[in-house]
Amino acid sequence: MEELIRKADVLIEALPYIQKFYGKTIVIKYGGHAMVDEELKLSFANDIVLMKYIGIRPIIVHGGGPQIGDMLKKLNIKTEFVSGMRITDAETMNVVEMVLAGKINKDIVRLINKNGGVAIGLSGKDGNLIRAEKLRLEDDPAFIRTPEIIDLGHVGRVKSVNVGVLEKLADSYIPVIAPVGVGDDYEAYNINADLVAGSIAAALKAEKLVLLTDVPYVMDKEKKRISTIHLDDVDKMKLDEVVTGGMIPKVDCAAEAVRGGVKKAHIIDGRVQHSVLLEMFTTSGIGTQIVE
Repeated sequence: MEELIRKADVLIEALPYIQKFYGKTIVIKYGGHAMVDEELKLSFANDIVLMKYIGIRPIIVHGGGPQIGDMLKKLNIKTEFVSGMRITDAETMNVVEMVLAGKINKDIVRLINKNGGVAIGLSGKDGNLIRAEKLRLEDDPAFIRTPEIIDLGHVGRVKSVNVGVLEKLADSYIPVIAPVGVGDDYEAYNINADLVAGSIAAALKAEKLVLLTDVPYVMDKEKKRISTIHLDDVDKMKLDEVVTGGMIPKVDCAAEAVRGGVKKAHIIDGRVQHSVLLEMFTTSGIGTQIVE
């Protein structure tokens, strides 16, 4: 009986959050270990289905870097990285699109549907959902007077989001989006999934952006969790080296989404089962939230 009461207490704790988020849009970037481990994949699918059934509108944007790397290796196509970004020629872009929009996207759709949801898979090409423009890097070491513009090929940035497509779909379906955009020349562009998720969340003025990562949360210098970061503190935390390394682009992406109109952005550990529900429907949460 005590165990049943504890379960009831969990539901009661979640009730105000369920009421608050009813009818609201939540954009979730799905990637990392949560996309590989079978138990975590099932946990994520169940979380998303539950959210949909209680009246929330989840929209998923997924990554797939490791899977792309594996396929390129199998096909004996060499890969080169600059500043963590894959130089993507036409041949590589074909593989990227095949893996992201074909294999991974449809696997996620299948898993959600298998567990009671009704998901629909999209890439940025569908309905001109994600208009893209070429991303160029400036390599400006101290000894170079004139910055060198590095052409990354079919690597892009989000130019605009067709919110009408998602507004129509999200009422009835769970959109699952591969981060492939389409340029003005109608060529495909590979875009960082975090940036796509942030851009979509901002365009929709979503209630939340949730970024699943392979680290627990943002930590202070004593390795303790920082539960909340305010926008005004982001730059100082980077200068003070509280936010470092791979967490910098995550925090920057979350902060940019909040500046764009998202109410809150969350960085959470995707290696924890039901991490999305634990962050959204408990008082303390499990990750770091970025707020205005």
